Amino acid sequence: MKCNSAILLQRTEREMVSNGALFLLLTCFSGLVYGEVAVNFNNCLQFFYRNEPPKGITGPEYRHICQLYHNAYRFATLYNSKYRTPLYSAYKLHSPDGKRPHPNWMIEPQLANSKGDKSMTYIKNPDQNVKESQAVDDDYKHSGYTRGHLNPSSHQATKDDRTATFTLTNIVPQTATSNGRDWNNFEQKMLARFKNVCKDKLYVVTGIIPYQSGKHKIKDRVYIPEYIWSAYCCNDNNVGKDQGKYFPTYAAVGRNDPNSGNDVVKKDPKKSGYDVKEMPLEELETILKKKLNMNITLFHGHCGAK
Repeated sequence: MKCNSAILLQRTEREMVSNGALFLLLTCFSGLVYGEVAVNFNNCLQFFYRNEPPKGITGPEYRHICQLYHNAYRFATLYNSKYRTPLYSAYKLHSPDGKRPHPNWMIEPQLANSKGDKSMTYIKNPDQNVKESQAVDDDYKHSGYTRGHLNPSSHQATKDDRTATFTLTNIVPQTATSNGRDWNNFEQKMLARFKNVCKDKLYVVTGIIPYQSGKHKIKDRVYIPEYIWSAYCCNDNNVGKDQGKYFPTYAAVGRNDPNSGNDVVKKDPKKSGYDVKEMPLEELETILKKKLNMNITLFHGHCGAK
């Protein structure tokens, strides 16, 4: 909707503003209230296959974040303000051109204040409003869990893109073994497939499955995921017979608790209990439907797999 500022300004002080005119005025300037935390991903649809975010996710607790760093959008996150963790982050995978950065952990100002800074930022001593709206660095210190990236820095090309992944709105409590070995191994497999098979873009959505009991938290604030999942889509590829089942789309689910049951990912008794199971996209969506009680479609047209 376009606003005609001349018409609005021409109203004299004597005129009574009707309810309709007031609604028009609020609609015209509502963009001043919303920044990079908004009701949709319209400002960062480029991180989704065919510009279409996952469908079927509902709930008042979710916040759409177009992750802004140094005046550029880097990726997208659907954040659960109740759990103080992301449900997923979506991004385009690129080969890194340098080493892992080590910046300060950043927060999202507009989760605490809708009129706050649009860009992620570092705050040494976050106030109570920030702490109520999201996780902060102190939540993870001495918690027994690492800061697990959903969009890992190793999947981003430039230093700025890699640094932008160090926002706590992209982080979940992840066990050290999963983060440093089992899940990391899958992330490296995905990167290798991108290098070897994809001709152009590889779209990724990586998220979590919380415990259904809702009782597992760090410091009684940040909910711990029971599983971490990921799915990718690469329609433009030169896949050979040895990689055929992995394209155009494939997925995986990893255990974040060695004591979880075997209904999602079966535990190999010879391993550590943080097993990662790769699977077709359709199987992952079936798991998400059961565990999240939502009929989720991750990629437009199932990335051409059906």
